[in-house]
Amino acid sequence: MGSDTVRFLLRPCWLGWILLAATPRGILAITLGDQPGPLSEELCQRHPAAELAAADPELEGWLAQVLAAIDEPVPPPPLDLGGTPFRRRVWQELVLIPAGRTVSYAELARRLGEPRSVRAVAQACGANPIALAIPCHRVIGSDGSLRGYRWGLERKKALLEREAGRNRA
Repeated sequence: MGSDTVRFLLRPCWLGWILLAATPRGILAITLGDQPGPLSEELCQRHPAAELAAADPELEGWLAQVLAAIDEPVPPPPLDLGGTPFRRRVWQELVLIPAGRTVSYAELARRLGEPRSVRAVAQACGANPIALAIPCHRVIGSDGSLRGYRWGLERKKALLEREAGRNRA
């Protein structure tokens, strides 16, 4: 990560607690949890230079934009994506899935031109560090079942229900 400072903030939201972390290049993590402590501890372990951003207007604005995008599609704030080239390809494809829609891991692998890499696609979804702005919650099993979500299946279900409800209006 170099000498970049990682600013972050923690806020309660309808999904529990949300942590947004960013470098000068953009958002590098959005994580969800039941308590703020484990979220900040994980961030500090991954990014020892992280500094709490008390009332940082830029981060507050980005967080508001990310949360609003659940109800109204808007382009995400700038992102600072790490990961392997394959994972970045998966994450870029995830952003193209419209709110209220889902695709299977197998379909996502086919869209990438890698039909045999279903497990690698699932691993990339599980490694996604940027919840909501990279909507891995929109990927489900081929049988329509909810499968794995880094931030819990209950959150995945709640997000999909909220997006589906919005699209019925």
